[in-house]
Amino acid sequence: MALVDDIGGFDTGLGRRMRSSLARVCVHAAQCRIYRHTFNELNALNQRGLNSLGSARTNMPEIAKTAAFGE
Repeated sequence: MALVDDIGGFDTGLGRRMRSSLARVCVHAAQCRIYRHTFNELNALNQRGLNSLGSARTNMPEIAKTAAFGE
């Protein structure tokens, strides 16, 4: 019977999946921060500022979503 003392490190399938999941969570968190920042910046504008951008208050969520998530 052989004793295996090398468990393969953290580059095994589980470790790779965990790193991948963590990376996706970090990317999504960064995108959410961009969304909030963009929305807050647009919300701080008065009507004249929004008009100069060619936008309306009702478009702010869509603009922020596009800026953050590229959709």
